Parts: sequence; structure tokens; C-alpha cells
Amino acid sequence: MSVLHLLYNEIIYRPLLNLLVFFYNIIPGHDIGIVIIILTIIIRLVLAPSFHRSLKSQKTMTDLQPKLNELREKHKDNKEAQAKAMMELYKEHKINPLSSCLPLLVQLPILIGLYQVFNKALNPSFDIATRLSGLYAFIHPPQSLSPLFLNLTDLSKPNIIFGIIAGLAQFWQSKLMMPKTQGADATTKAMQLQTTYVLPVLSIIIAIKLPAGLPLYWIVTTLFAVGQQYWIMKRKTDGHG
Repeated sequence: MSVLHLLYNEIIYRPLLNLLVFFYNIIPGHDIGIVIIILTIIIRLVLAPSFHRSLKSQKTMTDLQPKLNELREKHKDNKEAQAKAMMELYKEHKINPLSSCLPLLVQLPILIGLYQVFNKALNPSFDIATRLSGLYAFIHPPQSLSPLFLNLTDLSKPNIIFGIIAGLAQFWQSKLMMPKTQGADATTKAMQLQTTYVLPVLSIIIAIKLPAGLPLYWIVTTLFAVGQQYWIMKRKTDGHG
């Protein structure tokens, strides 16, 4: 086992697996869907400061879009001057244009870890010992681990409805963050179009093929982000910055 794989296993996979089983053991009804919702909220709360900075930066970028469009038009024949003017504007407002990539970079290893946890721990074709291999000594392994959510949906299997809801939630978040495109260049408009419409559709195509536990996680984390963004917008409206 490589050092990278060992680190991933100890930092991402095993903690997620153990948290999943821990909450499965203690919540009434032992509903794995409720466990995933709780786990998602915990992950979002732990990562809230970094996500907050990123979302705040995205909101500022959205508000600055008209000024950015003006700079693009003003320096349309001089790309170097255009880039310099835009960087000065970013510096003036203390934002990093690359900070919007942070949520994706943070989410990716967690999504991979959750996929592996759900794919193994919720797979009824394995015996319970194999499914839960990797538990800490102080975590009690349950006799069984049901993949059913509310006794209706098997979260170990793909679910079209969950996949569609995940895509719609992402579309809602993208629309919330979508800047005004008036005056923007063709490249900017194309990127905004992809973010707002293409990525949610792509998310649906991918999500409907994954174990439903993963789209459920994505739905909850996206709704959490939407709520966080509304809170940031309200604070700006109230003059709290």
C-alpha cells in the first residue's frame, strides 16, 4: 500500500466509515439516510469557515461583474492591460478569483471517500464483517446495516429521483450565484452558461448512475450551501459586509 493511499485511508475513508456506523448505532430507527444527512451537516459545519470565505468571495465576484465587464471593454485590445486592471480590482476588494475552486477541491476527496464507503458498507452482497472492515476498536459493529432510507429507498443502488433533485439543487445554487452577463465577453458568457446549465445536467447524468447515498449527500450539502449563501447576502444587505 502506497503512502498516499495509506494517508487517504486513514484521513478520509476510515473516519467517514466510523462516523457512519457510530451514528447508525445511536440514532433511533437506525435509518442510514438520516445518518447520511447528519454526517453531511457535520462535514459542512467542520468546513464552514473555508466554505464561508469561498462563498463570500464568489458573491463579491458576482457584484463586481459589471466593473469587470467595463474593464474588459475598456482594454479589449490590450489583454495585458486588461489582466493588470482586473488584478488591481481584485486586490482592491481583497478577493482571490481562484477561491471559488476551493469547495470543489475540498469536496472531491470526500465524495470519493463516501462513494467507497457506500459501495462497500451498504453492499448486501458482502458479509457484514467485510462491509465494515476498518472500524476503530471502540466502534461497535452492528449485526446488520440496512441500506434503506425511510424504509422506501435503497441507498446502495442508483436512484433517478435523487439524481434529478441533486442536479436541480445545483442549478438553484448556480442561479443564485450567476452574475449579470450584460457587457461580458463571449468567453465569460460561455463559462457562465456551462456553470449554470451544463454542469447541473452533467451532475444528473452522473448522479443517476451512483449509489443513491451519494446524491443524497450532494442534495444536503448543496442546500446547506444555498442557506449559507442567503445568509451572506442578507448580511451584505443589512450592511454587515
